[in-house]
Amino acid sequence: MYDAIMSDVEYEHWADFILSYARDQGLSGPGAALDLACGTGGLTQELLARGWQVTGLDGSEEMLAVARSRLGETAALVQGDLRTFELGRTFDLVTCVFDSLNNLLTPSELGAAFLRAAAHLRPGGLFAFDLNTRLGVRDLWEDGQIEGVVPLSGTQDVHYHWSHHYDAAAELGVVQALCRIVSEDGTGEEFAELHRERGYDPAEVAPLLAAAGFARWETVEYPDYAEPGPDTPRIWVFAWKAGLP
Repeated sequence: MYDAIMSDVEYEHWADFILSYARDQGLSGPGAALDLACGTGGLTQELLARGWQVTGLDGSEEMLAVARSRLGETAALVQGDLRTFELGRTFDLVTCVFDSLNNLLTPSELGAAFLRAAAHLRPGGLFAFDLNTRLGVRDLWEDGQIEGVVPLSGTQDVHYHWSHHYDAAAELGVVQALCRIVSEDGTGEEFAELHRERGYDPAEVAPLLAAAGFARWETVEYPDYAEPGPDTPRIWVFAWKAGLP
């Protein structure tokens, strides 16, 4: 269901965006990559297609099961928490996309994830990730809702209606996601989920990266690597671990 609703996500373009930046900054590849919060393997698949050896990590075993069915044995897929995982090895590139890090609701949790990412990078390695800013989380969608119908299989459709509001006291964006699976005979089942995100602006991210041991970083917009402004809803960050390869 997730992949049906998210079928238009630009994983291919995101992979090119990340790897083009890496090449321009002198990171030769393909090499070993760790895709954090890999979900069902959308970005993982694109990195594999470009010759990288990829390990995918996600907190949901159900999402990883879908990724395994998509990727087979081409990637190592492991369950783990962004704040605490330990794989016992390092990588040339670590990625975490699609505002996955916004699900960490305090700066200390985000800092813990940065520490784990840094610990799994070789000296001189690159950590590439995106984040919704405070503005992006506050004003997620026009009119505060999004809805649609997408095919799930030959006999079923998914009807979804997601509503968003901003909890100013907690500084969190809250999405209530209602999904209904409808079969050709009109029968169906539905469920609701509640998702929370915290927005992070560049000024909040910088000290956490420094504390995690990153030597330098650049914050840009997608897709043209422009410098973010005060009205930027989503930032991309490229952070380099200290040291030489």
